[in-house]
Amino acid sequence: MIVFELGCENHHRFEGWFASSEDFERQLNDKLLTCPLCGNGKVTRLPHASYVNTVGDGRAANARRKSDAGAPQQYANLGSEILARLIDHVIETTEDVGRAFPEEARKIHYQEAPERHIRGTASPREVEALKEEGIDVVALPIPPHRLSRPH
Repeated sequence: MIVFELGCENHHRFEGWFASSEDFERQLNDKLLTCPLCGNGKVTRLPHASYVNTVGDGRAANARRKSDAGAPQQYANLGSEILARLIDHVIETTEDVGRAFPEEARKIHYQEAPERHIRGTASPREVEALKEEGIDVVALPIPPHRLSRPH
């Protein structure tokens, strides 16, 4: 997994997670990338700071990564309007498969079902099992009342 800093022509910055540099290039060339904040399709890769290991032999960093594994990602100073637009974008661009999420994610991963963006619910144990299989899963704070809203 590789993470790139991306931006749109409206000067919004966001991260993109890709299987490889080639995957990023393919999605960019196929015009599959859009800004999650405004939906703009003119996305570019931005320069970003390189990671520098300042821990010496890395044991402390590895221990910290292991202790943080599975912990939900937290964001500071993320305005409610930006979060609401992100949630709207996720709802509008994904298929809700409900409790069938783990099964559908596996089918897509193993190419037993058409590739598509899905959302649904899964227990922490199911999420961990998916991650152990190499299936990328991310939890988003989508309030239940937003899921039932018409598109």
